[in-house]
Amino acid sequence: MKHDTLQAVSGFSALGIAPALLETLARLRYVIPTPIQQQAIPVAVQGKDVVGIAQTGTGKTLAFGIPMIQRLAAQAEGRGLVVLPTRELALQVDEALRRTGQSLGIRTAVLIGGVAQGPQVQALARNPHIIVATPGRLIDHLNQKKLKLDTVRIVVLDEADRMLDMGFAPQIQKILCALPSKRQTMLFSATMPPAIMKMATAHMKLPIRVEIAPAGTPPERVTQEIFIIHKVAKNRLLAKLLEQYSSTTLIFTRTKHTATRLVRAVRAMGHSAAEIHSNRSLGQRRDALDGFKSGRYRVLVATDIASRGIDVLGIALVVNYDLPNSSEDYVHRIGRTARAGAGGHAISFVTPEQRGELGGIERLIRRTLPISRLPELPPEQPSLGRLLPINARLRSRPGAGRHHRPSSHDRRSRP
Repeated sequence: MKHDTLQAVSGFSALGIAPALLETLARLRYVIPTPIQQQAIPVAVQGKDVVGIAQTGTGKTLAFGIPMIQRLAAQAEGRGLVVLPTRELALQVDEALRRTGQSLGIRTAVLIGGVAQGPQVQALARNPHIIVATPGRLIDHLNQKKLKLDTVRIVVLDEADRMLDMGFAPQIQKILCALPSKRQTMLFSATMPPAIMKMATAHMKLPIRVEIAPAGTPPERVTQEIFIIHKVAKNRLLAKLLEQYSSTTLIFTRTKHTATRLVRAVRAMGHSAAEIHSNRSLGQRRDALDGFKSGRYRVLVATDIASRGIDVLGIALVVNYDLPNSSEDYVHRIGRTARAGAGGHAISFVTPEQRGELGGIERLIRRTLPISRLPELPPEQPSLGRLLPINARLRSRPGAGRHHRPSSHDRRSRP
């Protein structure tokens, strides 16, 4: 047996994991369990309800995936359900579950919006062991009688606070009410606001709380930096930073329209870039994410739809071009770097009138963020948009736009 296999067995074997799954983990080179895995797996394999709080990038998927796969493989019937906020996150979780459970014959189905329902119905007809779904599309299948949840024995709400932020509370309530009362429920997230705890106490049986770090704690290996800058100078500062840092960069904006404008600006700066937001089709979003993973795009510009849905190793720099709408999303954004024990850097642009929002972030993460001095920025380039008002004024002058006949003075002055 190889040395890394011995390490994997010794690292995970004390958690109550079956030998067949230990072999799979060794083959996949999962060597040392993360803190959330170490604490959640022994509780979850016993069938107990779990509320798990951990920073992003700490292995929450396997923390609930291993117990779910093990329990489903050991029983003749029953199904698992994982509900997540975004399509990208659903696809990534499905990939991790398939990779871990395929040696045990575990079949999965993904139910997400933005794609045809036909293949999803076919996947459901194959009687999958685990369904991975976003709330809206799951409700669609329930309403169309294509799916029943009466055989679900294990349900996981992943990134539950984000689902509530996105307005999925009614759908989540409907899904929980459609589940059998006899089930195991696991709830995982990086933050745990009161609304989530209220849901947990109403729909869970004496849940065991597993908290690796206080809610709102950013990853330890992320260094953070603030620039106070006026909105009109943001692009020039970004150009300077992209010259200074040559690494893979993820940039967050508040709106999809800003993301579209910014990706054009980044390309004009000479960098390969793609965008990901709700106006992009699922195919476009997957192409952007795959291209970012492979290095085809150096820069990915995204809205908060991606703050939980991007699982890419090696992102060295996260730039908050706009501050997020909520302080909790700041934690999730910067958690896209420094994953799997690596280091990373997060830079945020704060306009002078946003100092109050910066204070809210600092209270959440319980630290004062360092404000850096602005570097010398390149001169502002005139744009067509800035020239248009001048042209408009010229057109508004008397006689503008009509053929100008030279005066006798003009004619005499010609050579």
